[in-house]
Amino acid sequence: MRITNKIMQNNSLSNINLAKVAEDYRSSQVTSGKKIVRPSDDPIVAIRALRLRSSVVEITQYYSRNAKDADAWLKTTEDAMQQVTEVITDMIKQYDKGANEYLTSQNRDIILEQLKALQKEVYATGDADYAGRYVFTGYRTESSLMFGENTKKPYQITEQFTADDLKTNTFVDTSFQDAGGNWQDLTNLREGTQGDYVDVKEQLIDKAEYHRIRLSYKGCEENVIPALEYLDKNGQTVKIDANGKTVDGIPVPGGAGITTAKSTDVPSPYTMIGQTGHENDVIYLADTGELLLGEDIYKELSGLVDDPLTSNVNEGEFRVTYQKSEFKDGDLRPEHYFYCVTAGKDGTLDSTPAAPDTANDLVYNPSYLEHGSDRQVIEYDVGFNQRLQVNTIAEECFNPSVNREVDDMIQALEKMKKVEDVVTTLKGLLEKETDPAKQKELNDQLDAANKALTYERQVVQAKFKGGITVMQGFLDEVSVAVTSCGARSSRLELVSSRLCSTKATFDTLKSENEDVDLSEAVVQLTSAEMTYEAALKATGKIMQVNLMDFI
Repeated sequence: MRITNKIMQNNSLSNINLAKVAEDYRSSQVTSGKKIVRPSDDPIVAIRALRLRSSVVEITQYYSRNAKDADAWLKTTEDAMQQVTEVITDMIKQYDKGANEYLTSQNRDIILEQLKALQKEVYATGDADYAGRYVFTGYRTESSLMFGENTKKPYQITEQFTADDLKTNTFVDTSFQDAGGNWQDLTNLREGTQGDYVDVKEQLIDKAEYHRIRLSYKGCEENVIPALEYLDKNGQTVKIDANGKTVDGIPVPGGAGITTAKSTDVPSPYTMIGQTGHENDVIYLADTGELLLGEDIYKELSGLVDDPLTSNVNEGEFRVTYQKSEFKDGDLRPEHYFYCVTAGKDGTLDSTPAAPDTANDLVYNPSYLEHGSDRQVIEYDVGFNQRLQVNTIAEECFNPSVNREVDDMIQALEKMKKVEDVVTTLKGLLEKETDPAKQKELNDQLDAANKALTYERQVVQAKFKGGITVMQGFLDEVSVAVTSCGARSSRLELVSSRLCSTKATFDTLKSENEDVDLSEAVVQLTSAEMTYEAALKATGKIMQVNLMDFI
């Protein structure tokens, strides 16, 4: 084969280019720090690099973002619940002070003011948020736990109760019927009106026990009578409302149904409900948010027991559906606690306790009526196939009953103070009165007032003593929620520690697979440069000789 200068030139250029390519490849390794520049350089390294990089990105998402976000959420939640714990603990201290039988009127006034102040603080941290999301409101992270101002918005609320929610209280009856047949209440006596109470006698002052269901709200809609619904021992649906009592839709003869009254009515509904002939009655007090139960209804509800063999139904539960239209600043939003229906776009609530209108109204939490259904749990992916709940729902630590329990205590203290004021007024009038007949009337009134005060003091003491146990129960609920949150935080710490170790391992594997040994790469680059320069010199010497040198 004849070798021409052109062939030699082409071969030399090709070899020089190969040397240059080798030098460029080594130079790219040194400057980039990577073993390969393109997948074709080493397909095995390239495939392994893609897999390792994908794993590193996923771990980084878990460790640097999800886990840290979850940790911040949990810490925000725990800090808020710690404040609730402190407030309820302070309430227990006030109840403990109030249980002292030898407290003066001034001491009770101080306790009353303290309870009112603490009542405003118990839900204060309920609107705690993380990154613009409320942490206690389940899936509705954009909605605050409480109303931020006085609001008029109609809600139909369905509350679920068990026999544990039934309470028996004592009411001091200070009402009497005067000679004209008019009902009077001794607590309304003021200086100048004592003549209206000449017919009051000590023996007319009495106390009575009553059974009740306490709703989560007071100031409810008094024009809409609620509905009470439960399953009897035969599994039949019992419903008591304004139309009476039905069993599986069939009216029950003598079923009195639910009637309305006010807590301030005279004679008092608290005493009427326990009288003969009212055993099957239910009286709805919209102003205080109570259902007073006749003896037979109370016994029937007290006897409801859940059947453990039916997992999808709670036979021990009974429900009360009622309406509330006006909420004050600081009131809890019903949609975070209960199955409820509120007005739709037209602003009108079309639903009634007898028939919810889900087509025209907004419906919240229908699954809450399903026994055993999960509540609104928010979970974060914090690892490979690992999910962690980060939220605590409001009912776990911001129990509406805390506020209502304090309401009861405040109401009892205020009523006792009214009776004390009557006693003070009568004593003052008696000191100034000189007419023996008038003195006798005042003494009769004072004896009645003192008897009422003795009864009220007994009621207040019982509420203070019983309230300590109730408040301790609320504190235990919050403590369980705090403990649960802390346990999730501890689990997150373990997961984060494992993720950190895993991330370091994958970073090392990724580096070993992709990153070049710099010292070796520099040596190889130097060798490639020398090879390239040698090729240039050799080509230069060979290409100097041509055909003219032989002519």
